[in-house]
Amino acid sequence: MTDAEWAAVRPLLPVPAWLRGRGGQPEGYCHRAMLDAIRYLVDNGIKWRAMPVDFPPWDRVYAFFRRWRDHRLVKEFHDRLRAKVREELGRDAEPTAGVIDSQSVKADAVVGSDSRGFDGGKLVNGRKRHVVVDTLGLLLGVMVTAADTGDRSAAHVLLERVAGAHHRLALVWADGGYTGSLIEFCLAALALVLLIVKRSDDMRGFVVLPKRWIVERFFAHPMRSRRLVRDFERRTTSAEAMVYWSMVLLMSRRLATTRRRRPA
Repeated sequence: MTDAEWAAVRPLLPVPAWLRGRGGQPEGYCHRAMLDAIRYLVDNGIKWRAMPVDFPPWDRVYAFFRRWRDHRLVKEFHDRLRAKVREELGRDAEPTAGVIDSQSVKADAVVGSDSRGFDGGKLVNGRKRHVVVDTLGLLLGVMVTAADTGDRSAAHVLLERVAGAHHRLALVWADGGYTGSLIEFCLAALALVLLIVKRSDDMRGFVVLPKRWIVERFFAHPMRSRRLVRDFERRTTSAEAMVYWSMVLLMSRRLATTRRRRPA
């Protein structure tokens, strides 16, 4: 991270328990070094054991990653960054509308048969990333499943999580794969309007559809992180954490750029 990025993200970091008098040991490495190491791994797609010597030992970095994954600290950190980015752009910290979609990606050989499948529509053997983003294309929630999991069945779980975390969310756009009983479920159980944006029958070739382009643009961001061009994670929770870390990298850069452009 640059000094500008560190200045932007440092106040948003979760506070360790030992600093709040809740026990535990002081950490052996500073958070900036650990964040730099994880960002390097996500951005460049290296193996954990291939961590350059400029960073802390790979097993200490992995232990940090695992602790933040299991205690959902990476999501907490990500959500604070997202709220800050929205406020910098003149929006409310909490969104009122979002877009849902899924992306199938090939899985590496380390991915077991219990969490991988074949997506017959995309002809992909691997996993599927189900995401909900706000109207700025920032991530609200992600769930990784086998690629043969249906969009509607995954959306039941994901939208329930997202609606529980974002109480102001009232409208979600989706494509034709989310029709059926899901619309009634969202309205009755979640007080959420699920609006289907369909492609017209007379359209030919590539056409940018209203609102749906937002989530399609989002999918381009993780694919710029080499660790995410394919699913290399043994656990789906690790795969979800990698998506959050990729967005952390994107948003920290945006915050630093915004602050540099701000007039003195």
